[in-house]
Amino acid sequence: MDTAAWVWIVVGIVVVALIVVLLMTSRKRKEAFRQKRDETNRQHAAEIRREAENAELEARENEARALRAKSDAEKAQVEAARLKQEAEQRQSEAQGLRSDSEKHMTKANALDPDVDEEGRRRQGTVIDPDQRTDAPRNTSADTRADTRTDSDSRPAAGPGPMDSRKDSPRE
Repeated sequence: MDTAAWVWIVVGIVVVALIVVLLMTSRKRKEAFRQKRDETNRQHAAEIRREAENAELEARENEARALRAKSDAEKAQVEAARLKQEAEQRQSEAQGLRSDSEKHMTKANALDPDVDEEGRRRQGTVIDPDQRTDAPRNTSADTRADTRTDSDSRPAAGPGPMDSRKDSPRE
């Protein structure tokens, strides 16, 4: 065989060997690239999961706050209803007292000779009973005579029975 044929055979073998080596290295590179891409995707997926868990936790907290706010609102409504009922009861009591007062005033006006049928004071009447000229005054306290004697008005000389009580110990 001639050397040119041998050269072509060796070149062919070298080319086939290079193609096989290139294919193998290419496959390894693809596998490495795929593994790197998968690892990146795993990390990204883990990050998304953490964010989802945080979002879920925040959603639960928001739901709890919403339930608490709803509960507070319901408590406020109950309290408002209770206060409204209490106010209505007090209003009713006040109206009853006002009605009683009006009844007493009407009765007093009916008994008072200085008030006409419509509940108005007649002209020339005095409101204060002490200032009325037609009513007898209680003057016994004003013009009461001093009935004490000189011995009653004098202070006692020395300690009396009242003073001895001051010195005695209290129990």
